[in-house]
Amino acid sequence: MLVAPKRGFIQKEYENRLSKIQKLMFKEKMDAILLTTQVDIEYYTGFKTQFFVSPTRPWFVLIPLDGKPKAIIPVIGKSGMKETWIDDIQTWVSPNPDDEGVSLLISSINNLRKRFNSLGIPQGHESNLRMPISDYNKLISSLNDVQIKDATKILRYVRYIKSPAEIEKISYICQIASQGFEDLPKLLKVGESESENCQRFKKHLLNLGVDDFPYLISGSGQGGYGSIIMGPTERILDDGDIFIIDTGCVYDSYFCDFDRNYAFSYASEESKRAYEVVYKATDAGFEASKVGNTTSDVFNAMNKVLQNGGALGNSVGRLGHGLGMQLTEWPSNTINDNTILEEGVIITLEPGMEYLPNKEMVHEENILITNSGPVWLSKRAPKELPII
Repeated sequence: MLVAPKRGFIQKEYENRLSKIQKLMFKEKMDAILLTTQVDIEYYTGFKTQFFVSPTRPWFVLIPLDGKPKAIIPVIGKSGMKETWIDDIQTWVSPNPDDEGVSLLISSINNLRKRFNSLGIPQGHESNLRMPISDYNKLISSLNDVQIKDATKILRYVRYIKSPAEIEKISYICQIASQGFEDLPKLLKVGESESENCQRFKKHLLNLGVDDFPYLISGSGQGGYGSIIMGPTERILDDGDIFIIDTGCVYDSYFCDFDRNYAFSYASEESKRAYEVVYKATDAGFEASKVGNTTSDVFNAMNKVLQNGGALGNSVGRLGHGLGMQLTEWPSNTINDNTILEEGVIITLEPGMEYLPNKEMVHEENILITNSGPVWLSKRAPKELPII
């Protein structure tokens, strides 16, 4: 029986994260970093709320070069932030479109001890700014002679290497979802829609212990499916269909992300062959996932198998990605990413191929990189295409 990891983290976890980012900030000559997104704020403070779903209120956290993070947040979040390890909490009454915390934020930045006269803000690939552009422009124009630097690379690098406590949570959610997929053939029914079948799967996984389903897609079609990002739809499943479910389940803010393929009653030789190819490509990616190798090495190992196996093209762009507090995190397994794999990194292996016009086969697993070699976190899919 699986035992769920304890929720949350001890304070030492947050202290370690802070120490890592501050060392990189000193190297990059940043006096502070401004955080505005749910994931970044939770990662460094432990502040967990669903309230970010609402676009009305912005939230700010400053990571100074010295000392603990500082929160500048709507007053509605004060009691929740006080339950974290953060001491310095400033608030304003929100909504207040005329001044959504911007004056407080400007004052906090100006009051920081400055060595380099620079502020880090994530601006690069996969980053976003969760505040109105007009407020951002007001902020920048008010910071006299403060240089704005892109903090994307150092922020994503700290999250790239998972701690033992993070690995435990991701491993747990991967095991729960793996059990769900093993049970799924007993739940799937022809004559019912993709949506109805996925709803049964959701209920089963909730009973097994997942927290939520921010991501669950499906695709189906006679002899194969044509999309891996749509659905579930009201299309009725029938004999001869190939059906894929791709799920991103969450436990305590950490994701799993992998899929499984099924055939109903029978499968064409082309679809069986495509399944065999993507399975072997996953094995090749696993073998290449060693400390010191790169994400491009992993891509090339999988892509070689796909091309030799008759792939008509690559319609997904990448063959896997990072995984953690977001369903997909940096880096990407692409031909030119070249991120070096390190101990404690978690990635997905996701080879996909178009094997007939408008027919795809995609396979995905989750793995952990260790100094002694890669480790499967998701339980390996069946070697042959399951026929129900």
